[in-house]
Amino acid sequence: MTTLRALECLVALVEEGSVTRAAASLQMSQPALSHQLASLEREIGTPMVQKMGRGVRVTAAGQAVAEEARVALKASERAVRVGRQIGSGGAGRLRIACAETMTAWLLVPVLRHWRARRAEVLIELSEHTSSDRMVELVASGEVDVAVGPRPSETGEHLEVLGEEEVVVVAPAGHPFAERLSVPFADLAAEPFVHFVSDNGLSVWLDQLAAEHGVVLDPVLRTRSPRTAAQLAAAGMGVTIVPVSALPARPPGVVRRLDPLVEREIVVVVAAPSDSLVGLFVGDLRRRGLPGARPARAN
Repeated sequence: MTTLRALECLVALVEEGSVTRAAASLQMSQPALSHQLASLEREIGTPMVQKMGRGVRVTAAGQAVAEEARVALKASERAVRVGRQIGSGGAGRLRIACAETMTAWLLVPVLRHWRARRAEVLIELSEHTSSDRMVELVASGEVDVAVGPRPSETGEHLEVLGEEEVVVVAPAGHPFAERLSVPFADLAAEPFVHFVSDNGLSVWLDQLAAEHGVVLDPVLRTRSPRTAAQLAAAGMGVTIVPVSALPARPPGVVRRLDPLVEREIVVVVAAPSDSLVGLFVGDLRRRGLPGARPARAN
């Protein structure tokens, strides 16, 4: 297989006109350059160079190969340049999957920073309601980074960013408004705005309720935590949502659970050594979760 070094030697010979000058321009010995040219001739099956007295002459085949070699060498230079740009975070593509509530709550400041500092990096963002689905996308190579609640399981690299509180939302005037927090047991008597089965919150909340000996009474189900909060505030029932689902001025009544309930927010990556991924995860760690406690040390 012809090497770029052999092609580089041929191009240098064409441009310099002699083996001595070509070898000097490449900072290699004349025998080494002649060896590369001989290897190229064996690969192509025809002479590239013809000896003439004390000098050499590049054959017509050699001239044609040298012309194409210049294209290959420029392409290799571009490849190296692009690789270095991506390695330094100056270019490339980063595919991010995130829980839908994470976009404005956590990612927007980081993405704004990247837009200002790394304008040549193309970012592709997709929003999801299932951490397990996001992990599948990471494992299949369809995304580079997933940000959201801890999945049920994963063999991919995972880092904990912190813990996010989940809260009760009820309509204005609800008895919960008179309390500082709501015992989980008190939810048993309330019509509940629940989540569809493909939202990871659905199973998680049912398991949480079971741990407290409570059976929730769904009156309707939605895919979006933001919508659930709005429906509860509008009088459709009460609900439990992560604080990332709440607007800056939440409608209705928002109260903590008693005891406090939090969930881990993690970042999952397929290739921790990928430079762009590493830079992005580093920025997420430095940013931290808004108003949340940092991750506990392992």
